[in-house]
Amino acid sequence: MSPVPPGGPVRAVPPGGPVRALRATFRAPVASFRDPLFPGLTRILPVPPPSTVRGMLAAATGAYTEPFVFGMAAWADGHGIDTETYHPIAADGSNPAAGGRVRAGKGGATAKDRPFLADVHLTLWLPEPESGLEGSRFARALRRPRHALRLGRSQDLVHLTGLAEVLLEPAERAVVGHALAPADGHGVRSAHTHRLADTVSTDRLTTTWSDYLWCDEAAGAAPVRGAYREAPTGNDHPHKDTQAVWLLTP
Repeated sequence: MSPVPPGGPVRAVPPGGPVRALRATFRAPVASFRDPLFPGLTRILPVPPPSTVRGMLAAATGAYTEPFVFGMAAWADGHGIDTETYHPIAADGSNPAAGGRVRAGKGGATAKDRPFLADVHLTLWLPEPESGLEGSRFARALRRPRHALRLGRSQDLVHLTGLAEVLLEPAERAVVGHALAPADGHGVRSAHTHRLADTVSTDRLTTTWSDYLWCDEAAGAAPVRGAYREAPTGNDHPHKDTQAVWLLTP
């Protein structure tokens, strides 16, 4: 097994004043996020890494790289295991691929079980200086993406299901839900720590990592640190506990 890469503390935008943001919601019928810390095994992550989300946003804008700052929450309604045929290409050229396939046998084509997530939900909060959906460059890009939106593998298409303008305000207490938080973002005891990729360089030679907190079962209201929350709207009580959001930097 490869050595575990060091995971530094994730950097989050420290709460200041209120922040206007675009809330974008997505759904993927099927997705699979392979855990790179387990090479050779088909272990998957229960939540998309920030690097995967940044890649999806870059596909929408058409940029090779961009300093995306966003908050995110994600969860899946189900999971399963599929059987896939792998066609590894031998480094010494002894079993070349023909039409994307290699011969069966030792080191050749083989069937493996591949776990997957079903009905994946993703919510992103993207702070922008422009006001209104019409002035949002992310809203324009997501409505007319430059490239197909994928969440994970090339066949895992993701669908935009909603766009809304929201106001984020600094919070000391909020609903944690399935939000991705820094390792010191809250003290919910049911949360799990995951080491996830933050960014991948354009040549794919350098990956940065951080430790995050994530709850597989939605957590309710709790004290939070370094977080925002969605400002209550409409007839909501002004002190209602709403969704916690940590704005994560690359």
